[in-house]
Amino acid sequence: MMQSTATKLHQRQASSVTVNASGRLHLGFLDPGATLGRRFGSLGLAIDGMSTTLDIRFATGVEDRYTAEPHASDELPRVRAHIGALKRLSERHAPLDVRLRRTLPAHAGLGSGTQLALCAGHAFARLHGIALDSSLIARALTRGARSGIGIAGFDRGGLILDGGPRSRMDLPPVLARIAFPDAWRVLLVLDSADTGLCGPAESKAMGSLPPFPQALAAHACHLALMQILPAAAERDFAPFARGVSELQSGIGQYFAASQGGMYTSHHVARVLDWIGAHYCAGIGQSSWGPTGFAILASQDEAVHAVAAVRNAGLVAPTLRLEIVKGRNTGANVVRSVVPG
Repeated sequence: MMQSTATKLHQRQASSVTVNASGRLHLGFLDPGATLGRRFGSLGLAIDGMSTTLDIRFATGVEDRYTAEPHASDELPRVRAHIGALKRLSERHAPLDVRLRRTLPAHAGLGSGTQLALCAGHAFARLHGIALDSSLIARALTRGARSGIGIAGFDRGGLILDGGPRSRMDLPPVLARIAFPDAWRVLLVLDSADTGLCGPAESKAMGSLPPFPQALAAHACHLALMQILPAAAERDFAPFARGVSELQSGIGQYFAASQGGMYTSHHVARVLDWIGAHYCAGIGQSSWGPTGFAILASQDEAVHAVAAVRNAGLVAPTLRLEIVKGRNTGANVVRSVVPG
């Protein structure tokens, strides 16, 4: 598949490529059990402030060279695997020099795996002058099986709704993409002491869940289509925040048995419960967590909430609070082209 696409369209070969991709929040599934016919369906948001950055160039030696900044070194095995798969599929075997400069926290609910795969795929393709889009890269590197939020966020950013995959072989189609209001802010609550479910543990948890109630699926769809997205389009914060919190409440109760409660981290839960009781905020957990979020109406409101929750003594030593914006643009790809 990759080779046939590569032969159709070529670009000038680059001497080096740098790709920077932001994180994303998964705000909730609409019907994870397919009780109304189509499974999953996701609402999500690309965010600024946290990202993955990868550099790639042709190596001067005869073997690939992989290096990373110290805080990113744990992800090198995954980068090696992605580049190896891309070489086999494209039949391009020139030695490469790959450097991982920055990564999203792994298994934290910020989409680190998909963004790393897409960074590697786009960097590899641009370096070799191969025309590949994100959907082809995602299929090649087995990303996007349940949610299309990370792929669409990489391409365009914004607040995104996908329709769930038609089958195990298909990626979820993007149904709507709305620019996230510039004034609104996202307070991230990260817990370094916990990780979300992933891999076999995630698959096992998904397989052990009870049937998703039809009424809950219908309500989630209505919240997304008739409250959350319209409120974002009209910059109407209060109904947006209420809708996100209500969607998260229903989904959180459904997944509670698999993750030990509404939230993976009880430290994150304490902070978000307090903010939800004292502010107009859209609160919840991204994917399996442990990262939680509170979406607030302005920078001032977010700063005030951080100070207030700290003064209340609710910020455990393992927690980190970050105020970020929504991101309405896709990943940055910078190519240095060979002269001539």
